[in-house]
Amino acid sequence: MAKNFRNFIGGEWVAPTTGGYFENRNPADTADLIGRFPDSGAQDVARAVRSARRGFDLWRRTPAPARGDVLRRVGDLLVERKEAIADAMTREMGKVLAETRGDVQEGIDTAYFAATEGRRLYGRVVPSELRSKWAMTYRRPIGVAGLITPFNFPMAIPTWKTFPALLCGNAVILKPSEDVPHTAHLLVEILLEAGLPPEVIQLVHGRGETVGKALVEHPEVPVISFTGSTDTGAIIGETCGRMHKRLSLEMGGKNAQIVMDDADLDLALEGVLWGAFGTTGQRCTATSRLILHRKIHDRFLRRLTGAVESLRLGDGRADTTDVGPLIHEAARDKVERYVEIGEAQGAELVTGGRAPRGRLAAGWFYQPTIFSGVKAGSRLEQEEIFGPVLSVVRVNSFDDAVRVNNGVRYGLSSSIYTRSADVAFRALERLDNGITYVNAPTIGAEAHLPFGGVKATGNGHREGGWEVYDFYSETKACYVDYSGKLQRAQIDTYEL
Repeated sequence: MAKNFRNFIGGEWVAPTTGGYFENRNPADTADLIGRFPDSGAQDVARAVRSARRGFDLWRRTPAPARGDVLRRVGDLLVERKEAIADAMTREMGKVLAETRGDVQEGIDTAYFAATEGRRLYGRVVPSELRSKWAMTYRRPIGVAGLITPFNFPMAIPTWKTFPALLCGNAVILKPSEDVPHTAHLLVEILLEAGLPPEVIQLVHGRGETVGKALVEHPEVPVISFTGSTDTGAIIGETCGRMHKRLSLEMGGKNAQIVMDDADLDLALEGVLWGAFGTTGQRCTATSRLILHRKIHDRFLRRLTGAVESLRLGDGRADTTDVGPLIHEAARDKVERYVEIGEAQGAELVTGGRAPRGRLAAGWFYQPTIFSGVKAGSRLEQEEIFGPVLSVVRVNSFDDAVRVNNGVRYGLSSSIYTRSADVAFRALERLDNGITYVNAPTIGAEAHLPFGGVKATGNGHREGGWEVYDFYSETKACYVDYSGKLQRAQIDTYEL
């Protein structure tokens, strides 16, 4: 019989007040039931907020270096359990073990980076314009942070949000994707084992339209961090703007890899295979568009087609698997719709374009798919698919490639392959994205650099790196006047 998992609220593992549960199944084999997880409601969120406020009052008084020590122990536990967590994650989410190991490693790197920031939450001491007066700033926590995370990085993205929020002294309510609840459960167990006070972390499972909505709308949750679709992010943005909440949005992408006529084609081929079909195309940074210079277009496309047709689909826990399943039936249906759209709009289906049969019919698999002759401005070229579909666009020059890259509503990641230092640096300057790679695929962010995009991809805040610590803390300006008399700053004439 399948296990009923629980929420973690008020320092206890508790059943949802709704009494409802949803199933979590292996997308590579839908007969494999991982467990049943709470289909929680607004009452569960309200209880989690009350507990988190108590946790915040305790945790905010804990010195930042001591908070960092807890996160260092979290990193150590993730190292010890890396293989077991990766296996559980692949079973739950589908991507191959090499990728889920990397997902855990991202959490490890984020934990150790956060631990060091416990001694680097710097303020500033600056000279006052008046005599016998001290002027300085320091960083202080904000309160309860509501974190809403997606399915495609079940460990990495929750740690990107949770660890900096905790390091800065906030309490956290984590609402993971209902598609990957088990990984979040394992993460919370590790946080507690590492010594995090129980009421500092709350885990509330459930659906976005119930739990996510209640979390965003709760007046005592002043910080929201969301990773997901641009449409959902827009709704959250409206609510948080009206309620004066601090909000970080990380949303969609339609990322392009540009291959110039002087590129190392072997390297570019490896890059697009990994960027387009790693995680079965289910990354916000996935290579969804391939922009090829006309001089290398035909021969590169032939080589790419052969390489894609050799990719092996299957359970991500098998050593022979290159590409795992999509996360669920709706995701596969969406991919199928876009294949139909591409054909209807006159693009050429080069390879793929269907769900496999036989032994893979029990999972949500779809063949890696390439369209050529895709026109700039077409739906296939413009809209985020979030699956293993690559649109190839032919261009005549670097300027054309820049125009195509920049001509979408998103601006997360971009990539260019060239041997020219001049072209490389002009690309870094002109490609309208939050991240640009030179001679590397559109995926591969590192934990100690800021991560995020422009336009419809985000709202200006960044995950990761040093910038995320500014998001989860507030700057307070402090003045100490020891002159013994009234001094009126910005009014008195300076005494010489």
